[in-house]
Amino acid sequence: MAGLAAFLALWEAAARSGLVDPVVLPPPSLVLARFAGLLGDAEFLRDAVATLLAWLITLLLAAGIGTAIGLLLGSVRPLRLVTAPIIEFLRPLPTVALIPLAVLVLGSGAQAKITLATFASVWPILFNTMYALGEIDRGLLDTARVFRTPRTRLVGAVILPGIAPFVLTGIRLSAGIGLIVLVSTEFLAGSSVGVGWFVYHRGSMSLSMDVVLAGTVFVGLAGYLVNLALLAAQRRWLGWAATGGAV
Repeated sequence: MAGLAAFLALWEAAARSGLVDPVVLPPPSLVLARFAGLLGDAEFLRDAVATLLAWLITLLLAAGIGTAIGLLLGSVRPLRLVTAPIIEFLRPLPTVALIPLAVLVLGSGAQAKITLATFASVWPILFNTMYALGEIDRGLLDTARVFRTPRTRLVGAVILPGIAPFVLTGIRLSAGIGLIVLVSTEFLAGSSVGVGWFVYHRGSMSLSMDVVLAGTVFVGLAGYLVNLALLAAQRRWLGWAATGGAV
């Protein structure tokens, strides 16, 4: 908090003193006032809800797809070796560069931004899940097999608890990635709804940088709060395990 206060104070001083052009970089007092005003703006709230709902759908899709594929690849070594070149080709592709293709195929609606955000968000969950299978204590698995534990019981009592901390860490990482891609797609693809579209339409077109930065504050605050919520859930439900995970 002290670091944040010092940063805002320096920013305010630079904008007020003329060190930077206040038209390009308005002082934080103006930006925060604009942010407070946006919370009472019906159009902004509609766009914010649209972005947050798309974000929720993205996280659910990424968690389901990433966990399922990660379990499959982590369990079947030949399949993991065969698909490794494809995964390594797709993984580093910049999602923003795929926006024109997504818009061409899916249009500029919610389908395009959710598809792109899901594509970008799947990877941390997939790799964390895949690596987590290799971190499970082999002694636990061998003990369960010695006692002839049913397969369903083995999965529910040993495998899923063992990979859960890694999967939730992957979801936390994916949450930030998904939000960035969603807002970027709304901004660049000409979407008709969403925070990115609102910032472009109401901010950039009229050169109102206070609106642009107020929208940025909203996105950053939303990401921060969701990360805190996921971290609290991880500590509460998985307090018996290390909260780290492979990336």
